[in-house]
Amino acid sequence: MGRPRILILGGTSEARLLAEALAARDDCDVLLSLAGRTEKPATQPVPVRIGGFGGAAALAAFLKAGGHDLLIDATHPFAERISANAAFAAETTGIAAIALRRLEWQRVAGDRWRDVQSIPAAIEALGPSPRHVLLATGRQGAHHAEAAPQHHYLVRSVDPVDPPLALDNVVYILDRGPFTLDGECDLLREHDIDVIVAKNSGGAATYAKIEAARLLGIEVMMVARAPAPIVKAVDTVEAALAVIGHLFPPAMKRGV
Repeated sequence: MGRPRILILGGTSEARLLAEALAARDDCDVLLSLAGRTEKPATQPVPVRIGGFGGAAALAAFLKAGGHDLLIDATHPFAERISANAAFAAETTGIAAIALRRLEWQRVAGDRWRDVQSIPAAIEALGPSPRHVLLATGRQGAHHAEAAPQHHYLVRSVDPVDPPLALDNVVYILDRGPFTLDGECDLLREHDIDVIVAKNSGGAATYAKIEAARLLGIEVMMVARAPAPIVKAVDTVEAALAVIGHLFPPAMKRGV
């Protein structure tokens, strides 16, 4: 057996770190796929393809045509469609697959979380009275705020919200994590934020806003993750590397 071919579905810091670790080992051929939703993606340590596949069947065909031996779903925890497509493609092709999913944030003493199932549910839960809202769900979910125009919104995203929201009271911030606790506290105070709408993405890069909300007594509308497809899952890059090492032992990697 020759060098294993691995396709990583990425867009997260974990995907980049995994690709970096595999590139350093130099015992497999890695292709990192990005959806192309971010205008200026971070530099990656392996070859990259950008753009969708056109559905689950097309992803399966891509895997077979490319002779891939392993599919790694390291997309964002809220990228439900691509994760479902990945699970389907792996099952129909018989190619090994794992999901690299960072753990969810857990409520701790002092947190004022209200659990909601979606961004629209979070917007509705804000209530009828005007509030100052940090909308930290990314640009793709920001348009749901238009259903409650009475609030003042601070919208933070990596790329611009396009088209802009049809709201009178909205301020946009373009920024990319990781964020600091001091910086988040300053941001929340400067804009008089009294509630945050956030996805339970997990990880350290954007957790500072949750810590800041706890310190300042600010409510958080926490959007829960959807149930994940049934694929072998790991929650760290190290665990993913261990699985890869088990699937492709060193002797096999050398073609022995």
